[in-house]
Amino acid sequence: MMTKATDHIPLQRLSALLESFTLKHSSKQLADLLEKADHEEASHRAFLLELLETEVKGRNERRRKRNYAAAHFPPNQRPLEEFDPQELASGMTDSQLKHLKELTWLDSCGNIVIAGPPGLGKTMIAVGLGLVAINSGYTVCFERMVNLIKILDQSETERSAGFRLRNIKKAQMVIIDEIGYTPISRSQANRFFTLISDTYETSSLVFTTNKEITDWAEMMGDPVLTTALLDRILHRAKCFSLKGESYRLKHPDFFA
Repeated sequence: MMTKATDHIPLQRLSALLESFTLKHSSKQLADLLEKADHEEASHRAFLLELLETEVKGRNERRRKRNYAAAHFPPNQRPLEEFDPQELASGMTDSQLKHLKELTWLDSCGNIVIAGPPGLGKTMIAVGLGLVAINSGYTVCFERMVNLIKILDQSETERSAGFRLRNIKKAQMVIIDEIGYTPISRSQANRFFTLISDTYETSSLVFTTNKEITDWAEMMGDPVLTTALLDRILHRAKCFSLKGESYRLKHPDFFA
């Protein structure tokens, strides 16, 4: 058990030593942990274990906050637990949503395509999966298609766009929201195809779209390029086509 034989060692000295090893979370909690160990008459091993667990917990939380900020999620998003698939007429079941939340597909770089008309919760599901991933220690990037195209256009001339694109390429999950709302030029389609080609084997890609996949050629303006794009996306993808009454219209207060 812990003894008070080392009480003569200044607490500030112990904290400084922990700081020198960049154990900042342990350093901040040292006084409380020592007091708790004395009160519980904890063994040296038990005290050391709790000290290190405090450090790991603090680092994980700091990493989670950093990853959340880097994801660039839209504001005021609700957790996935608040989404009820039974509100849909069809397209996704409770068991399917539960399976998606387990993230086994993320570990194998699987992709998700969520299609359907506006208001059914496509973005909420995608962001919800992103939140689950971040809380599980993964890195995530979220971009609406219109903004992603702008990033791709500016990546070679604007420093911030280039930095964002590098983060997108490194993320373990990339959420591309609202594909199909606006057409893109041939050069933009080529850059988008290059991004998907660069990431589909190392990241999980999550797409939301108001168009059926078969209609993406209209957005891309090139059937051959679209076929090559879908070949990369779909061979490891789970696809969901949501149908039903607008969740947003049925529950206006939910999105307030």
